[in-house]
Amino acid sequence: MSVVIVGGNECMIRRYKDLCEEYNCKVKVYPKLVGDFKNIGSPDLMVLFTNTMSHKMLRSAINAIKGQDVRVERCHNCSVNALKKILTLHAGA
Repeated sequence: MSVVIVGGNECMIRRYKDLCEEYNCKVKVYPKLVGDFKNIGSPDLMVLFTNTMSHKMLRSAINAIKGQDVRVERCHNCSVNALKKILTLHAGA
């Protein structure tokens, strides 16, 4: 399963990646706005940590996956525990 995480804290990137590896997921993490997210590809799940992103970043991320069959999970809290709950729900373990 491939996961894209948009938002979150820069200092937590390594923890996000380690947790996704535990769930056998490939992950890309974008804590900042990078262009218009053209290199996102077609993930199975997109996690949006809404408390650490601007409205412009949110719109860019959603537009990048428009027309694709991608599950989108929005979460206000950007903790590892919140990500763990999302991955348990979608990736199982």
